[in-house]
Amino acid sequence: MSDRAHFLTARQAFHSRLLDSILTINQMGVVSNADSSSKASKAIALGIAERLKAETIGERSAGQTAGDQFESICARFVQDTFPLLGHLRPGTWDIHQVSGRNRLEIARYEQYAHLVALDRAAKADAELAAALGSDYTITPDIVVVRSPEPDNRINTPYMLVDDSTARHASLRARSGGKPLLHASISCKWTIRSDRAQNSRSEALNLIRNRKGHLPHIAVVTAEPTPNRLASIALGTGDIDCVYHFALHELQDAVTTLGMDDAAELLAIMVEGKRLKDISDLPLDLAV
Repeated sequence: MSDRAHFLTARQAFHSRLLDSILTINQMGVVSNADSSSKASKAIALGIAERLKAETIGERSAGQTAGDQFESICARFVQDTFPLLGHLRPGTWDIHQVSGRNRLEIARYEQYAHLVALDRAAKADAELAAALGSDYTITPDIVVVRSPEPDNRINTPYMLVDDSTARHASLRARSGGKPLLHASISCKWTIRSDRAQNSRSEALNLIRNRKGHLPHIAVVTAEPTPNRLASIALGTGDIDCVYHFALHELQDAVTTLGMDDAAELLAIMVEGKRLKDISDLPLDLAV
């Protein structure tokens, strides 16, 4: 067996997939996740790309295409890592990118199943629809879902439940509940001011509209600029944490470029446990 850490290998594979697809450098030397109107963004993004050994030359993908591909590659990383933590977080798991943008995708899961009835009522009552707005519609990018457990597994190695006990527990398959939403992961290839708060709004909707336990709420981004990262990472009460696709390379690039203010802002977010590396995500999901 190799002594090489599997999460390190998975992180490198994650970056390789990005370099083979959407993380490119164009003929002008601008990296695809940089804001071409920002000198700092271009410099930092190039510093990260060079550390990841970007050799692809290409034009920026259309926003939606880059976003979809980033979601898919992030989902693959979680699929390659989180299931290996069964000794820490046992269960039967399903990890997938949400496709089709069904606004009631969230209602497939136990904590949000009641939203179907709410949506039905809103469609039948214009006044109610106006009062509710769209606060109950949530479309995660990636979900981590746990299946309810059969009694034979719950009762291993001891007899814990029978016909007279725990009849409404969500984890018990016999209760007839839906799969449990363990985590909702929002993926942002970049963060621009006009949509910086989308993830916060999605998180607050997850918090307000749930019945039962709150799923993990995480954001993964490839945004290179620390002040834009801060717009979503700083503060508490909504998002668990923001995970950067290449935090170590970002920190090194900012230091090398002599951007002291940016380095200090990164340190505040990292030391305050508001910004972590993508490799931290699977272990945090196991909590």
